[in-house]
Amino acid sequence: MKHAFIFPGQGAQYPGMGKDLFEQNNQAKEYFLQADETLGFSISKIMFEGSEDELKRTGVTQPAVFMHSVITALVQENFAPDMVAGHSLGEFSALVANQTLSFMDGLKLVFKRGRAMQKACEQNPSGMAAVLGLEDAVVEDVCQSVKGEIVLPANYNSPGQVVISGTLKGMEIATKRMMEAGARRVLPLTVNGGFHSPLMKPAHDELELTIKETKFHQPICPIYQNVDGAPSTDVEAIKTNLVAQLTSPVRWTQSVVNMLADGATHFTECGPGKVLRGLVKKVDRDVEVDNVS
Repeated sequence: MKHAFIFPGQGAQYPGMGKDLFEQNNQAKEYFLQADETLGFSISKIMFEGSEDELKRTGVTQPAVFMHSVITALVQENFAPDMVAGHSLGEFSALVANQTLSFMDGLKLVFKRGRAMQKACEQNPSGMAAVLGLEDAVVEDVCQSVKGEIVLPANYNSPGQVVISGTLKGMEIATKRMMEAGARRVLPLTVNGGFHSPLMKPAHDELELTIKETKFHQPICPIYQNVDGAPSTDVEAIKTNLVAQLTSPVRWTQSVVNMLADGATHFTECGPGKVLRGLVKKVDRDVEVDNVS
């Protein structure tokens, strides 16, 4: 029996996130105050009092979701994961949870990642959408049929749910063709860029330099990484995969399948929202799943 802890990505944010945690737990309060000091502005105030639009900017969203997720995990009594995974941004939260990164180093990385991705979004207007009700291969074929634009699978979230990413024109064409191919729905996501695609190459290069300068430690348990869904405790491989993640699809379904195969019997989602626990249930409806937020 193994306990897996999983961490959400961008899109899980909501106004007021973390306020109860700050007010009710002294250890959590200390983490929030340290984060404000490290970043040089009161991100906690934006989290607690900011509007949905303020929270939606990539440069704010990413450290906010990271902070909420990590702090929620670290203040749990006897926190001892057997394995961890995170969806996109959540991979950084998972690396703090398994002690590969310190809280502050993780926060600095995520803040720089968010700003780099924000710049890439401004250079290349783009977006993402969830395609519901199609097989992975059909989604891939439709994306490949769109010529002259960038559009491709970005997140393999669960059987029957794949997120696509690309240029605005490419997304428009692909959305129409997905519906023609039999998709139940195609839902635009509340993000401001085409993440996990070649459109993030400028952010990829910037993050690579930052990761080289960051101290990574030997993890206490495996992380199942987005790039291949496979477990890793090798620090150099973790670094490589972390950089590649920006321009590669998130293989979340494969990560969950592999965690189950390696003995996971209980999944706990740490952070805002309950999206990941739902995705796990779509892979195995009988597994025990809960969340702490």
